[in-house]
Order: sequence, then C-alpha cells, then structure tokens
Amino acid sequence: MQQAESPPHPASTPAPAPHPSDDTLVVGLVPLLEPYFRAGAVRDLMPAPLRDAMDGHGLTARHGAVLPQLLTAGPLSVGEIARRLHVSLPTASELVGGLHRAGVVERTEDPANRRRVLVSLAEAYRAPLETFMVRRGGPLLRALATLDPVERAGFVAGLTAWAHEVQNG
Repeated sequence: MQQAESPPHPASTPAPAPHPSDDTLVVGLVPLLEPYFRAGAVRDLMPAPLRDAMDGHGLTARHGAVLPQLLTAGPLSVGEIARRLHVSLPTASELVGGLHRAGVVERTEDPANRRRVLVSLAEAYRAPLETFMVRRGGPLLRALATLDPVERAGFVAGLTAWAHEVQNG
C-alpha cells in the first residue's frame, strides 16, 4: 500500500511574493533614472564652450537648470525663472547673476515695463546648449523611437502631465 504524501509543512513553504500594484511598479522606476541626473554624467555631455563657462565661473547644476528654460521659452523675467524652477526670487536673481558674469546669459530691460529685467541666452551659447540638450535627451529620444505613434503620443502626454504636476503641485 502506498503511503500518501503529507502536505508540506507551512513553515517550509515560502509564501508567494506579493504582487506590487501598477502604481508601485511605475513609481519604482523613478529612482532608476537618478544616475541620468548626476552632475558628473551631465558635465561629460556638455560641449566644451558651455563646460568651460560653467567650470571657469564656478557655476553649478542649479545655474545650469536656468538654461533649458531660456532655450525653450525665450526671454524670461527673473520672476518667471524663479516660478519655473521653484526657487525664491533672490535665488533666481543670484543664478542669473552668475550666468550673466560668465557671459552665458544677457539681461535687458523689458520694453513694456522698464522696471522688469528680461533674461535671454547669449547667442554664443545657443548652439552648444542645443547640442547639449540633444545629447542629454538621447536616452529619451531613443526610447521614444521604439514606440509606435500611438504609444509615443501616450508617453509624451503622460510625461507632460507628470511635469505639469511636479511644476504645479
């Protein structure tokens, strides 16, 4: 007579791993992007004129965060830069001052309001910054290239919504 196998002892059977929610899986991807934002990795992608200006004038990543705003949005007031970067007006003014001393940005009087200063990217740094932005965006652009048009539109819509939420809380 064959003896029936006894069921495994509960302590010896590992519990099935809980399945994380889709939300947890998505949010869990965010820390994987962190190396992409490290200063060393970013610095290595900069064209020499931009890197030399940043290094030669002791400019930091905080200063650098102003530049894409100026490239994509055109001349901005210091107040608008402060709002976009979520920094105080004195901090934005300090960042713009450092970039101006380095010759990377220009400050001009707003013709519509002479008390307001407009900040724009100096023409000599436009091409190096565009090159840097394309290099910096390489992983994103390559990822988008793997998607079909509907997926790409959905990804861009989602990324846009996320950026909006981060900006506007």
